[in-house]
Amino acid sequence: MKKKTLKIIATFFALVLALAFVVKFGTPGLLKFYVQSGIGDCRNIPIFCMSPVVCPDFPEMTNDSLGDSIPYVSDNLSASVPKGFSVIEEIINRPFYKKHKRMDKGNTVYLLRKDKDFFMELFPQLKASGVNDDYEFIKRVMYAKFTGIKNITDTFFVIMKGVFIPDLGNQADVKMCSFQLQGVKGFINYNLGPKENLFDCNFIGRDGSFYKVYIKDRESKLDLAKVAALVSSLRAAN
Repeated sequence: MKKKTLKIIATFFALVLALAFVVKFGTPGLLKFYVQSGIGDCRNIPIFCMSPVVCPDFPEMTNDSLGDSIPYVSDNLSASVPKGFSVIEEIINRPFYKKHKRMDKGNTVYLLRKDKDFFMELFPQLKASGVNDDYEFIKRVMYAKFTGIKNITDTFFVIMKGVFIPDLGNQADVKMCSFQLQGVKGFINYNLGPKENLFDCNFIGRDGSFYKVYIKDRESKLDLAKVAALVSSLRAAN
């Protein structure tokens, strides 16, 4: 037991020293090697080489697109959710879409809201790199590319991209797009598969809050118009 504990401690300090070395002496090649060794590159994580495009016809979508829906209200937020979908509202201190495996058998909408400037308070040092608000933070995450790593900030955002975007099936089939809709702006990543549709939405709401919506559409009921309608219905609790 003692030897095992010492091994864990030694491994931890070795990783810390390696990270410190990369931060201090990192060149683009070394930084890419660090990410590739720890997480992967574009071959096994295709989204590392993807960037959003403008969502087609997105500004024209309205709440009418949602169709048959029911209200969801909590102490934190409210939304209109398609009938037949379970709703799970989560906090951000662990991967929210992995906590409820026992409930992960049907159509599910995962919701998350954080107050304005959440990321700026979490990573204030990024202001020195020109990241001055939560939208710019999300934008840098979504546009981050493994091939574009030049410094430690680029490395940070590539790593965050791998953390930020949940399971969307075969990443080679994932589409990424940006949108602005009725005072809401952000990004939707999605995979419209033969058996199920998966959506990951990250955006800043009208009140400046950060929202994340992750949808597992097991029966392929939803399309981009319906997801856009759900996004436009989200509000902070009164």
